[in-house]
Amino acid sequence: MEINLSMRQLRAFLALAEERHFTRAAARVHLSQPAFSALIRDLEDGVGARLFDRTTRSVELTAEGRAFEVSARRVLHEAQEALSDLRERVAKRRGRVALAVLPALAAGWLPEVLARFRAQHPGIELEVADVLSQACIERLRVGHADLALAASRLDTPELRAEPFCSDGFHLVCRCDHPLAGKPALRLADLAPYPVIQLARSSSVRQHVEAAVYPRRLHTVMELEQLSTVAGMVRAGLGVTLVPALTLFHFAHPQLVTRPIQAKGLRRHIFLLRRRDRALSVAAQAMYEHLMAMRPQLGA
Repeated sequence: MEINLSMRQLRAFLALAEERHFTRAAARVHLSQPAFSALIRDLEDGVGARLFDRTTRSVELTAEGRAFEVSARRVLHEAQEALSDLRERVAKRRGRVALAVLPALAAGWLPEVLARFRAQHPGIELEVADVLSQACIERLRVGHADLALAASRLDTPELRAEPFCSDGFHLVCRCDHPLAGKPALRLADLAPYPVIQLARSSSVRQHVEAAVYPRRLHTVMELEQLSTVAGMVRAGLGVTLVPALTLFHFAHPQLVTRPIQAKGLRRHIFLLRRRDRALSVAAQAMYEHLMAMRPQLGA
């Protein structure tokens, strides 16, 4: 048998169980005595058992009433805890947000952005996965991330992508390199020199190769980490091409960074989310924060 219990009935039952008096219990839950009596009667009819023994002088719990009191207190407590938690989340004082972000953004731009978010919403837990574009998208697809920042525009029935920011590419070389003082740089200027590149799985490498195609750069080394690339360039083993958002890795007195203009050599970054799931209140707050704090880079 299905029983529909309301919070109002549970509060009325517990008030009567504690007060053992209809008039006092009715006043405690702000009801008239006839309305209160009807509420208790409806509760007993719903459960199919008498919960109170009434006499002209006293009100006492029956055996069934004493057993129900334990469960009623637990249910009411859990319901109040659930409502309190929901209010906290709606007020953005609690919650959790998972992000999947390109490593260069996660290391350079993101920390200050998250610090500001944490200052505004200290109760929201943050999780960050600093992974390459395809891994960002996969984490979003399987539900391990609420939002993703990736260098792939993947508009599908499942995922929605919107432009977030874009950055141009820069040559990085030693300050004593022949290209360090050249007034304007083109991709053709790199042809005679060894180039250190990121692995083919990185969005940076894919952008560079697409821009130089059908030509090829004189690649002498392929590395996974930008910090390693910086070390190799400092040692004079070659030059490199990287987007503006990664230049913090190359801040060193021995290195020079120079913008390079080439058709198609610009990386576009997108903010992705799922189409089929509404963002939680916490994730929506993060979405708005990220959009407000987008990197402002010139064309």
